[in-house]
Amino acid sequence: MNKLAKLSFLTFLLIFLVSSCTTEDSLPFDDSNSDMVAVNSELGDLLLRTSDNNNTSSIDCIDLVYPLTFFIYNSDQQQTGTQTVGNDGELLALLLSLDPGTYIALQFPINVVLQDGTVVEVNSNAELVTLISDCSSNGGGFPSDFETILTTGSWFVTYFFDDQDETGDFAGYEFTFNPDNTAQAVSTANSVDGTWSLTNSNTPDLNLFFGNNTPFDELDEDWDIIEATQDIIKLKHISGGDGSVDFLTYERTPNGGGGGNTSEFTDNLINSVWYVNLLEDDGNNETCHYVEYEFKFNANETVTAISTSNTVNGTWAVTNSSSGIDLILNFEITGSDDPFEDLNDDWDVTSFDAQIIKLIDISGGNGGTDYLNFGRNPYEDCNGGGNTTELANILMDGQWYVQSYIDDGDDETNDYNGYTLTFNSDGTVVAANNSNTINGTWSVVNSSNGLDVLLDFGTAMPFDEFNDDWDVVTYNNTRVELFDVSGGNGGTDYLTFQKL
Repeated sequence: MNKLAKLSFLTFLLIFLVSSCTTEDSLPFDDSNSDMVAVNSELGDLLLRTSDNNNTSSIDCIDLVYPLTFFIYNSDQQQTGTQTVGNDGELLALLLSLDPGTYIALQFPINVVLQDGTVVEVNSNAELVTLISDCSSNGGGFPSDFETILTTGSWFVTYFFDDQDETGDFAGYEFTFNPDNTAQAVSTANSVDGTWSLTNSNTPDLNLFFGNNTPFDELDEDWDIIEATQDIIKLKHISGGDGSVDFLTYERTPNGGGGGNTSEFTDNLINSVWYVNLLEDDGNNETCHYVEYEFKFNANETVTAISTSNTVNGTWAVTNSSSGIDLILNFEITGSDDPFEDLNDDWDVTSFDAQIIKLIDISGGNGGTDYLNFGRNPYEDCNGGGNTTELANILMDGQWYVQSYIDDGDDETNDYNGYTLTFNSDGTVVAANNSNTINGTWSVVNSSNGLDVLLDFGTAMPFDEFNDDWDVVTYNNTRVELFDVSGGNGGTDYLTFQKL
């Protein structure tokens, strides 16, 4: 399940205000509330204020379940794009990036989690506002019996993130918090004494102190309480120095004990070939970026991903961790938009057999959850896909020039006058004029929208503007039309190549 993130009451209210539209025929969601409110600088300032964790109007009794999808419209009520956000920070960034006169609409249904753990499906703005109002009138999300919850029974650290996942540092320790504000962390070989206290406010912080010895000094902070039930306590701390966020979670039982049969997993991994059957990155399904690739994990801990036009090399390793078996992937990356960068991580193995490997990674930065599955057969549900070989062959056949480039409404075609582009079979592309040569990389992949052309020219101006995964609108032997919807502001760029 994706991690949950807290939103302040006013942020919820903002979502309500901007999550409806009057263009009934164009919207695939409930639009029973026909009010439309443009995003403007005043709302941006409001969001900046409500992002402060010390805001007295914030509440913690409702969790949004991410990802959330927004439809973005211009002042003429024409849809210009969609944007999926995976946490509160991404939502804040999206709303602050929108220009005056822009409208957005929240795609329903969504799920929210109430304070008692109940998951509720919300299908309209009115339902969401009712839940917010009820929650606010009940006095927020900090449980009145928190001290009783904390001081009853034992707790175990099931997640600790401080710039990186350090949960394993506390494996084997059982924590008890006593009514006299003392605390202990006890393992079979060690015992650490500490103290705890609550700040005196309506939404107090949990102050922990376990001394100055590593790793327990990492817990010595005033922790924001973001969730507390009889079974789980979730805490976070925002650094006053660099603004980084640490996460600490206590639960009644330890992680699954750690370890696992790495030999069995490795034997399965290196047996024959695999295909990516799922990659969900921060709520976005990016599986189709890898649909053309066959993955071969070799006994010498190298891995190759091979398509008809490209080969990507990498390394792999299997380790034991506090949560079980980890698969560490590290592929060579060529440019900032290389999709293989999303595979490079320390993945927790949730299950495996001879036909499928299921992996998960919880981001330490925003708490988002990524999912990666390998299967024995290629993924087939790319909603149309396209003939990557045909388009690649067309691009490699002859030289091209930039017939048109529109960047967020600005015509910048003249920046590329005089340049010819040559797409080579080794995945390189060369842009040259009489005085300058710029090298880059290219590939054609399937995506959920059809075909994508991935371009990367590094930092070489002006072709660095093309560094993106471009959706293919149409193509033939002499013309290729592309577009890209910006994830930041929903603006659309258009790029057309014409053969010389």
